[in-house]
Amino acid sequence: MLTIKKIFIIAGFLLIAAAALNWGTLTNLHKVITLFDEDKIVNNFVSMQEALPTITIASASEPYYFNKAEQALPESFVFNAQTFKTNDFLKETATTALVVLHDESITHESYYLGTTAEDKRISWSVAKSFLSALVGIAVEQEKIKDLNDLVTDYAPSLKGSGYDGVTLKNVLQMSSGVRFNEDYKDFFSDINRMGRLLALGGSFDEFAASLETEREQGQYLHYVSVDTHVIGMVLRGATGEPIVDYFKKHLWDHIQPEADTFYLTDELGEPMVLGGLNMRAVDYLKFGKLYRDNGRWNDKQIVPEAWVKESTTPDAPHLMPGKRDSADLDLGYGYQWWLPINADQEFLALGIYDQFIYVNKKAGVVIVKNSANINFTDNNLESASVAVEFFRAVAKSLQ
Repeated sequence: MLTIKKIFIIAGFLLIAAAALNWGTLTNLHKVITLFDEDKIVNNFVSMQEALPTITIASASEPYYFNKAEQALPESFVFNAQTFKTNDFLKETATTALVVLHDESITHESYYLGTTAEDKRISWSVAKSFLSALVGIAVEQEKIKDLNDLVTDYAPSLKGSGYDGVTLKNVLQMSSGVRFNEDYKDFFSDINRMGRLLALGGSFDEFAASLETEREQGQYLHYVSVDTHVIGMVLRGATGEPIVDYFKKHLWDHIQPEADTFYLTDELGEPMVLGGLNMRAVDYLKFGKLYRDNGRWNDKQIVPEAWVKESTTPDAPHLMPGKRDSADLDLGYGYQWWLPINADQEFLALGIYDQFIYVNKKAGVVIVKNSANINFTDNNLESASVAVEFFRAVAKSLQ
């Protein structure tokens, strides 16, 4: 039971904390700690700029608007011999946006749970695939000489860390061998510690440099989100440019987005390239279209065609889709892109709580699904595999 004395002691601690951190920082911390609360998650995912530091990337190009050719979604689909009704699936996975592109026309566009087409939705790890595109551009420009270069060749501050001696290619393929706990439901996990760093202030670069080696590189697919931040450090070192400038100049201005995008940043203004992009659902769709079309937009090569193919093609046993002892998940992996089991010219960008850009080159289909699915980790992230079967059913229905 709280006594008057205890109440005064607690109040004193709160006042000291407020003075040390300031109320704005405490607000940020509260936002991060409650980010995934069931009663707040939908609104949080479309309003990340309200409490966390951000940097905006405007576009210098005229917006491109897709044609519309509405077609009904399939009423149901099958996963593991179980039939799922589409409407139930969309509801149960807390879908907030679903946009389908077939050839050059949007065949379906819906927004749910009080969200709208104008909302800028958090990407989470879908942002990793955007960064991969920038690496491909830097390789073509010979800013990055070889994927087998060590990351410390471009980011020397990582010397002495778990990344010392690790190649860029192994980091791109989530095979760095660095120890990292990515459990979003564990308050003390590395990924949640990094989230609190975002709120309280700190450097992502310093966080990356604090990590240690767990296993030999290039042997095991272990998902380490900070690997992507290290890729960003390499890109900065290789190009001599801030990420946001390089992003704008070489990617964002070319795909004619409908609106600005913004990154979450650390206290030094460094973007959270591992998952901090926020944009409209249709602008995620444009990035998917770019990759569906082999890196071309309006007959101009934006991302090298060879990079699109290479980054979506696993090239080692531990990266191949399917059950294996050398990976955390059954999905396959390229350069920051996922490959589903039995992929047939398919690949996807994937983020926590069920964010997707699904690309089916054979069917000419791109699908964006934004969600706030608090149950996404159940059954070893089975919801991602269920979503892939839904996407396949949609693609098949459009043939």
